[in-house]
Amino acid sequence: MFSETLRLNNAEASLAYHHQTSEGQGRAILMISHGLAEHSRRYRRFAEAMAVRGYHVYAHDHRGHGETTVADAPLGRFARRSGVERVVSDIAAMYDLATSRHPGLPVILFGHSMGGLIALNAAADLPGRFAALAVWNSNFAIGLSGRAAQAALLAERMLKGSDVPSDMLPRLTFSAWSNSIPDHRTEFDWLSRNPVEVDAYIADPLCGFNASVSLWLDVFALTFRGIEKEQLEKLPKDMPIHLVGGGMDPATSKGKAVLWLSKRLKSHGFSRISIEIYQDMRHETLNEIGAEAAIADFADWCDKAIRTVPSERT
Repeated sequence: MFSETLRLNNAEASLAYHHQTSEGQGRAILMISHGLAEHSRRYRRFAEAMAVRGYHVYAHDHRGHGETTVADAPLGRFARRSGVERVVSDIAAMYDLATSRHPGLPVILFGHSMGGLIALNAAADLPGRFAALAVWNSNFAIGLSGRAAQAALLAERMLKGSDVPSDMLPRLTFSAWSNSIPDHRTEFDWLSRNPVEVDAYIADPLCGFNASVSLWLDVFALTFRGIEKEQLEKLPKDMPIHLVGGGMDPATSKGKAVLWLSKRLKSHGFSRISIEIYQDMRHETLNEIGAEAAIADFADWCDKAIRTVPSERT
């Protein structure tokens, strides 16, 4: 089941994916979009818990991540060009696979961190496919500082190319977030208070790698694009959207970025926004102390969301 690596071909990519099937017909399909410098296999516990609640779960490795293989996308890069379009295309391919296996069931799209950036963009670019959307631990509120970082990345690309690791962005992100944790034991304590999970991340050769200049540029493109008025107008205003953050997560300014996204969505007329800030948690809610309660809360939200989805979106 989820431990087995399966493959789906899409646009010259061999997508590695995992799935956990619920007993019987199931209630709905849950698609998972993972974060930066990690991979889908890390979501096994989440998938198993959701399957018990009646959800068929599908999670794939994005290009440049995990076990997915693409000729122009080694570890740390979406693509030589058009990376945003390609990762959204992969979401569409996984959607087609999942719905062909479980026809007639509503689909919920879940994204963590960078995966949340991808999920919001994909939901807008693939209108009518998703019954509900969950964006966890994502930061769309990067404003002028994000534009400055974007300009610096363009300078890096001009000077040394796009397919090499960025020198600057790891210092502005991972290192800065690590230094914000008092008396941190490792460079990745900002992910979770659970030392077992942090050590597992550090020991995983497919986690914590340095992203290329091009991947960082694609991440910024997803961030700014996802909250544009033109993008948000593609989404139904009554779509259930679930936002989650950690009150001690430096990557989202201790949850402030999650609250910012909620306000932006509401200002554009979205009427079914739910938000949960787990005050003591850091970045990886699913790998935090108390993750079981957060997963149970999410399953309750999913149950409610699919009960109230209009029939034309199932």
